[in-house]
Amino acid sequence: MRDALRHVPLFEDLLEDDLARLAAGAQEERAGPGEVVFREGDTGDRAFVIVDGEIEVVKASGDREVLLAVRGPGDVIGEMALLDAAPRMASVRARTDVRFVTIPKDVLDDLLGSSATASRSLFRVLLARWRETEAKLRQSERMAQIGTLTAGLAHEMNNPAAAVSRGAGQLGPAVDGLAAAIGDLRARGIDPATDDLLSALFAAAHGTPEPLGALERSDREAALDTVLTELGVGEAWRLAPVLVAAGIEPDPLRSATADLTDGDAGAVVEALGAAAEVAALVREVDEGAARLSAIVAALKSYSYLDRDAVLEIDVRGGLDDTLLILKQKLDGIDVTRDYPDDPVTIQAHAGELNQVWTNLIDNAADALAEAGTPAPSIVVRVREEDGGAVVEVEDNGPGIPAEIRDRVFDAFFTTKPPGSGTGLGLDISYGIVVHRHRGEITVESEPGRTVFRVTLPGDPD
Repeated sequence: MRDALRHVPLFEDLLEDDLARLAAGAQEERAGPGEVVFREGDTGDRAFVIVDGEIEVVKASGDREVLLAVRGPGDVIGEMALLDAAPRMASVRARTDVRFVTIPKDVLDDLLGSSATASRSLFRVLLARWRETEAKLRQSERMAQIGTLTAGLAHEMNNPAAAVSRGAGQLGPAVDGLAAAIGDLRARGIDPATDDLLSALFAAAHGTPEPLGALERSDREAALDTVLTELGVGEAWRLAPVLVAAGIEPDPLRSATADLTDGDAGAVVEALGAAAEVAALVREVDEGAARLSAIVAALKSYSYLDRDAVLEIDVRGGLDDTLLILKQKLDGIDVTRDYPDDPVTIQAHAGELNQVWTNLIDNAADALAEAGTPAPSIVVRVREEDGGAVVEVEDNGPGIPAEIRDRVFDAFFTTKPPGSGTGLGLDISYGIVVHRHRGEITVESEPGRTVFRVTLPGDPD
């Protein structure tokens, strides 16, 4: 046991007495290929020295695993959880048959408490491992965030894209139907352009109708169905909803067709219905295209592609773009924007700040969902202060316990279950706000109210 520990870089500088104490408290264990040595989130009670074989260190990130490292003979694993008195930050499983020397927590604590040489050696190893792990997880965090945003955007763009496709596909037959209906009117000697009442009806059918409530719409459809029946129009049940949706009202229709025969009145109604259908499809395509354009514009603004320089930005715009990008994630949550009427402009790295807003709003949504908060709500506030800006993201979730509140900005610290977070989102946000923009980020929390507050100067330089 003592010889095995002597060849471990972490312990090679130990004095003989220290090494003897360490070996006396150590034990030997084995693991087969694929066997889990310990899992992410487990309580750390011992460190493992690999004598023979290889293990892999993996961390869950969303629905996938990130391979952090492969370790072999002479490496020590699991010591970070012992020193930090924290759950295991990653899982370890054997790649091959592995033989370990395990060192209980109390034995390691006693050694570090009495040997400066052991403390210095362990510090060097931990610092190198911390840097390696953080670099890999930061990259993984960025990729996971991109994946989340991409999925949300795909869902958000699906509805308007489907509306454009559906409307465009139906528009051709609808235009043909309108042309046929107008041809029938002309064959009957009816020209809506020469009749003021008919002209007004057709203008209404092509316009944008006022929005109606469900009850008002139902009443108007029933009244219009009665008028169509009086005029002898077939399939009144089909045409009434179309005409009501176009803004056609019963009394103007009755007045415009009062001097027409039943057949001519029916032809007019069919032409009105065809005109209303074409207008509705054009509006659907136009609204869908406008929605897609707005999403693309928000994404472009959100990412600030190829522009890492300090720019003058309106903080409200970045928050609005972020809320739009995260719309799917916020479904079912009452989101309130508390903004001033005038722009709140600062000099900033806009793309980086949008990453901060994403982390804060996404975390708030997660907290509400995990707690099953009834009537969940998020309030996003902006105000100008001392030439800079203050942004607050408040949620009505369960709050952050007082005993861990001071650690929320620490790297790798997370209150989420294993696989649901890397513990780097708020650490990254802290770096962007404090180090990149010379601002401040704080948190206030109690049950039913958590507020993350970001204070930014007018110019980070």
